[in-house]
Amino acid sequence: MSAGTAPGQPRATVGGWATPRALCVLAPNPSAMTLEGTNTWIVAEPDSPLAVVIDPGPLDEDHLANVLAAAEQAGKRVALTLLTHGHPDHAEGAARFAELTRSPVRALDPALRLGDEGLAAGDTVTTGGLELRVVGTPGHTSDSLSFLLPADAAVLTGDTLLGRGTTVVAHPDGRLGDYLDSLRRLQALTVDSGVDTVLPGHGPVLGDARGAVEFYLAHRAHRLAQVETAVESGLRTPAEVVARVYADVDPAVWPAAELSVRAQLDYLREHGLIELP
Repeated sequence: MSAGTAPGQPRATVGGWATPRALCVLAPNPSAMTLEGTNTWIVAEPDSPLAVVIDPGPLDEDHLANVLAAAEQAGKRVALTLLTHGHPDHAEGAARFAELTRSPVRALDPALRLGDEGLAAGDTVTTGGLELRVVGTPGHTSDSLSFLLPADAAVLTGDTLLGRGTTVVAHPDGRLGDYLDSLRRLQALTVDSGVDTVLPGHGPVLGDARGAVEFYLAHRAHRLAQVETAVESGLRTPAEVVARVYADVDPAVWPAAELSVRAQLDYLREHGLIELP
């Protein structure tokens, strides 16, 4: 990676066709946390009339209608909805979308499912000839999943990998140890399964999956060292640590950064690296 090169080689725009099998419809919910908005993914085999939608997004009637229209324009009928995790910007619209499409919703969390089937790491979802392999990637949340799309050498990562910036470890449900394990699992996909494209839950598509994961791992190691140093210097509360360690970050995201700091402090305590009450 040369100086000035953005990690993961992000594309210039968000939305539209990303691979031969994956179409992104951008939700109108931009913010400091959601970047341009939530990426709702329509995935299908090119010659199949059936499609799978991943993360229908917020409960926004216009957005859900746009997703349906995009599928219909591509000659597809939505047969199934999958959720990467339960945060409202990804999952709030799922029940309404299920009504509109008369199709089930599958998720790791039973509370989010509509239909008889759930999802678990190691599952393979086949719809209309499409193959998606379920990869357990907890850490951002305990119910976070990613979906490997082998035919396009791509992985849909929800909030585990973003198209720009880094994600929050949403303490206490999210745990840093789990998140680091999930990043290593994604790293293995880039090596063992030839995955080269990240289709994220927010931000642009990344064309260098391995570079993106390596950046995330290095970033987490750097932040963890900063948090440990901050505690050793006498800082005690998560808010104090955030003000020191995340001084280079927009204060609008400091509340989310505090969740990550709490997760980092737990990790450091669990590994005997710091002592805090």
